[in-house]
Amino acid sequence: MSGLRIPRLLSGGLITNYACPSRCRHCLYNCGPSRSRDYIDPDTAERLLSTIRAAGCPAVHLGGGEPLLDPEGLGRVLRRMPRAGIGLEYVETNGSWFRDEETSAAMLRDLREQGLHTLLVSVSPFHNERIPFERINGAIQAARRAGMGVIPWVDGFFRDLAAFDPKRSHSLEEYMERFGRDYPLAILRRYWIHFGGRALETFRPLLPGRSPERILSETGNCSRDLLDTSHFHVDLYGNYIPGLCSGLAVDAADLGGPLPPEKYPLLTLLFKRGVAGLKELAQAEWGYAPQRESYLGACDLCTEIRSFLARSGYADSEELLPREFYDPENVEPPTAVMSPST
Repeated sequence: MSGLRIPRLLSGGLITNYACPSRCRHCLYNCGPSRSRDYIDPDTAERLLSTIRAAGCPAVHLGGGEPLLDPEGLGRVLRRMPRAGIGLEYVETNGSWFRDEETSAAMLRDLREQGLHTLLVSVSPFHNERIPFERINGAIQAARRAGMGVIPWVDGFFRDLAAFDPKRSHSLEEYMERFGRDYPLAILRRYWIHFGGRALETFRPLLPGRSPERILSETGNCSRDLLDTSHFHVDLYGNYIPGLCSGLAVDAADLGGPLPPEKYPLLTLLFKRGVAGLKELAQAEWGYAPQRESYLGACDLCTEIRSFLARSGYADSEELLPREFYDPENVEPPTAVMSPST
């Protein structure tokens, strides 16, 4: 065996779907309108939630994508949670579904009766690029009217969004014109963002990078990242996503035991040798060469290598899932971000 074994699950969530009306520039999972409309079915949800509970986690959040794209589907998941013996912390939403307070509150009251007691509502310039502030704020008011708790994430952005017309969406470039060209970098001081998924494309032009040679010389194995269960996710297809390594997958059924290297050769390589080992494999077997002169770090380089593998000889890999994560159509941000001032 490889020695790779996912430890006790501490805190995390279940991804109900990857489809989303928004296409946020910082999205770790490359969610958006072009993703499959698949939604987790209740039997799968109960099985995965039972697996998560058996692995040590007593409660989870439900996220996406946008879980409220299918309120009935969400309700079916909520009703299965007690049977799985697991609690609900909150449901994540961007408020895109809001139309009017009365109708939306009625929908939320129905979900409250099925077990939903708290909404985490996304509040940020990234969400405002596709979702008018009127809907975001309306979702918050509808939830309160329905008797739910609300977590605005992040409430520090309310003032920024309120500076624009609430009835329409606003590009990040509009925020830069109003608040300064360094606004995207200022967001990093107010909002924790992991440099993975679409955030790589957004922030790579704005931050200093390192050469692949330097990254590989300064980086060891990926054991700490792969074994981190402080913010894990399991998706609707039964993929446990190790750490914050979006696009990597462990069959949730294998949680609780050693992961065999013959089934998980890429994860085993990353666990033992890190990105350097992955690069050597991709280069030796498939002719990979770094596509850029600089990267934000090891995760940036790793994502490029895995994308290369997913589109070449490892296209059928059960570790590089879901396939749509690697689709270029889902990777690119909405538009190019203007360079900050120097």
